Amino acid sequence: MRPVLIITAVRQEAKLLEKALVAASRVNTPAFATVNGMLGGIAVVICVAGVGKINAAAATAALIERHKPRLVINTGCAGAYPGSGLAIGDLAVASVEILGDEGALTSLGWLGLREMKLPYLVQGTRRYYNEIPLSCHISEKAVQLADYCGIGLARGRFVTVSTCSGTTLKGEELVHRFGALAENMEGGAVALVCLRYGVDCLEIRGISNLVEERNLENWDISRAVEAAQRFVLKYLEEMDRPDSHPPRHSVVPDV
Repeated sequence: MRPVLIITAVRQEAKLLEKALVAASRVNTPAFATVNGMLGGIAVVICVAGVGKINAAAATAALIERHKPRLVINTGCAGAYPGSGLAIGDLAVASVEILGDEGALTSLGWLGLREMKLPYLVQGTRRYYNEIPLSCHISEKAVQLADYCGIGLARGRFVTVSTCSGTTLKGEELVHRFGALAENMEGGAVALVCLRYGVDCLEIRGISNLVEERNLENWDISRAVEAAQRFVLKYLEEMDRPDSHPPRHSVVPDV
């Protein structure tokens, strides 16, 4: 049975998911430990990979090789950009991940990998630069489920950064450059590895903070990661059921 692989950065982002598993067991390896179990008839493997793109990419590749998953879910928290319309505790799903740090900063402005002629991934005639697409079918299914359940779920572009934006000005700069909803530190790496292996990837994040002048007193990480995990559990519970809940809207536009 091919499992669903869930990747998070920190334990808090996986705690509810691990608790929900039946017959859960911890598997320790020299690189990345996992918690394996069942949710209904679905085998689930959960890995707390560590913070950042390097940990996320290494864990995703190693665990795809080991488990040959049917789907990879990347979940956790994110910071919402100015103008996104998102508030703390809201949910968002990625349609595209943008590797926001890869490029060159010049006196004339920022150059992306396309301008530098340095593709991150080449597959046949396709070249992928800073923008990494996620499975449209999978994200649409998530939006349809949220719509049916009356849960607000925005779909749009995410940015993956190594240095989080701690000022309003930086957030506005990245919105202008990429037209994205939110930022995180791992999603682009997970999405790129999944694309390389041909595995569907779903990224669901709860909004823990707004990208503004950094003030941790305004953040609510617990609320964000709980909302994200509860939605992932609902998604998994509905995953193998027939389409008994048709979407309320036939077209779900990106935000």
